[in-house]
Amino acid sequence: MTATAENGKGGQAMQRPPVVSQDAWEAAHRQLLVKEKAHTRARDALAAERRRMPWMAVEKNYVFEGPKGSMSLLDLFEGRRQLILYRAFYEPGVFGWPEQACRGCSMVADQVAHVAHLNARDTTLVFASRAPQADITRLKARMGWTMPWVTVTDDFDKDFGVDEWHGTNVFYRDGERIFRTYFVNNRGDEQMGGTWNYLDITPLGRQEVWEDSPEGYPQTATYKWWNWHDSYVADAEPDKKWVEVSDAGEAAFREESTKAKS
Repeated sequence: MTATAENGKGGQAMQRPPVVSQDAWEAAHRQLLVKEKAHTRARDALAAERRRMPWMAVEKNYVFEGPKGSMSLLDLFEGRRQLILYRAFYEPGVFGWPEQACRGCSMVADQVAHVAHLNARDTTLVFASRAPQADITRLKARMGWTMPWVTVTDDFDKDFGVDEWHGTNVFYRDGERIFRTYFVNNRGDEQMGGTWNYLDITPLGRQEVWEDSPEGYPQTATYKWWNWHDSYVADAEPDKKWVEVSDAGEAAFREESTKAKS
């Protein structure tokens, strides 16, 4: 029997699920977990397919304005191979201007994890708007945002599907050649912000050995590259103590999973 509960706002009562015993709750959880595991595997398979999408060469030269002056699209990579470029709406005509950026884009900005973890996977994250750098700098300081944020000065937003709506474009750099590898907007875009979600839309993925990636793609041992965001060192070997800890944790997890299945 479905019970009711007050919705807390003086309106119609909520039709809440039944309250059950611990055994019944755990049984329901196990049943749902089967579907959740299937969803995770499907998501991994989709990311693997995404890594095999064809690439589109970027032939035009785009110019952005950064904190230190004019920047090319190539400059935005900061020497890394992958670039994730989010079009945020902060400019004249946007609700809240000039004190605030678009509420939705600001929600996305609030979700962004520390970019050092992306940088450690050869990936740069950049936000782009049409607001002048002085306004962007002021907004970032007030809101506590630290990701790189540049000013669009030409047809980049129109050419890449983000002139009238937010969106995330992904690019890959091979020397000085640039390729567009992926694009996501709407509800697919709004769940961005976490390190894993960002890496899963890049052509190289998370770069861990469990992933289904094309031959020759860079991959390292799972978990071992993880670090505190202020402790990454370029080309450093994984910390030996962390390798021991993560190996022990993974072994214990797999042993528990085996027992649960038996």
